[in-house]
Order: sequence, then structure tokens, then C-alpha cells
Amino acid sequence: MRFVPVKSAEQLAIQAIHRIRSRLVANRVRLVNQIRGLLGEHGVIIAQAIGNLRRALPRIVDEESNGLNSIVRELIGELREELIDLDRRVAIYDRKIRELYRTSEACQRLGMDEGIGPITATALVAAASDAKCFKNGRQFAAWIGLVPRQRSSGGRSRLLGISKRGDRYLRTLLIHGARAALGRIRGKQDPRSLWLLKARERHHPNVVAVALANKNARIAWSLLASGMSYDQRLTVSSA
Repeated sequence: MRFVPVKSAEQLAIQAIHRIRSRLVANRVRLVNQIRGLLGEHGVIIAQAIGNLRRALPRIVDEESNGLNSIVRELIGELREELIDLDRRVAIYDRKIRELYRTSEACQRLGMDEGIGPITATALVAAASDAKCFKNGRQFAAWIGLVPRQRSSGGRSRLLGISKRGDRYLRTLLIHGARAALGRIRGKQDPRSLWLLKARERHHPNVVAVALANKNARIAWSLLASGMSYDQRLTVSSA
């Protein structure tokens, strides 16, 4: 098991911001699911994506011709106000994270890698700013839980799915960031995008997203350990 040095007061403060924001986002997801469920029971179906729900709620609450019971309409109105309040509170913590990102040189270097944004960069720096305690990028990726599990028998090694051990929050951020990066590669001709396009032809998109998240974790380790700036040519040459 790999351990990281004792965190500074600043790192703990950044992690506190992330944890509070994560709780608010989880509460918002639960609230949105509850609103969808209540409306679905009354025959009001809203398309996926939280933006569609935000746009539909004012009409649902204000229009009396949609057939909703007055009690249900009143309850949905209260839930709408709760959703607005959660959106406001999440936005406050997003601004805090963006400000931390702008004032951190290490975060700025991490953010140059496509797939690592302000939230992921600040979370990485808060979790392990001294990456030299890891021998290499693979150890760092293993600490996050992004390397394959192995099952060996009779001298044969079999690679399974990722271990999912370590920091679940960092792993989730890196995979979400990788999925976002994969959605923007169509039409690009740079070596990194071409490598990802070929990988998507051979593997399921989820497998490619995890592979890219693993690669981004190793890149993050290299940037934090060496103090260098991001160079896409070096990342592609090692792919």
C-alpha cells in the first residue's frame, strides 16, 4: 500500500470544499430523481438531462391545464425552489474551486491536459501535491484504482477490470473528464486524437474512457513530480 505525506492545512481546506460540493451535487441528483418520479406517476414525462427539467418546471408549476392535482403542483413548486437553492449553492463552490485553480501554478499545469479541468486539477493537488512519494505514474494510477486487477494461475497472468481501490472521488473525476475529452475528438487530426479514435474502433467506449483516465493520471503524476509543463507530443509518444 502506498501512502502520501501528511497533508497541509491548505490541502485539507481544498478537500473540504470538494467534499461539501460533492455532497451538494449528490443531494441535487437525488432531488432531481425524486421530482422525475413524482411527475412520472402523474403521466408527466421529461426528457433526460437536468437542463430539460429546469426548463419544464416553471411551465408545470404555473399551468393549471396540465391535469396535475393542485396538491402535487404545490409540492413540485416547493421542490423547484429547493432545486434552485441547490444550484445556487453548487455554483458558489464552483466559483471557489475556479479561484483556487487560477491561483495555483500546479493546477494550471495539470489543466493543460485535455480531460483535466479545474475541479479535477484542484482535487489532485489537494490529494497528492508531492507526487514524488510514488515511484512512477503506474503506482499513482494504482493508488487511484485505475489499473487492471490481475489473477495469476499456473504461471499465466490474466488482466481483469480496474481494481477500483483507492480514492473513489479522484477516479470518478478522471473518468468523467476522459469521457468529456472523448466526446470532442471527432474531426481532430492531432496524434492524441487519432490514437483515441483507433482505440474506439477496437474497444467499447467505456474501456477507452478508463484507459484515457489511466493515462491522464500518469500524466498528472509526471507533471506534479517533475514540475514540467504539459507537452502533448511526449504523451502520444508513450502511448
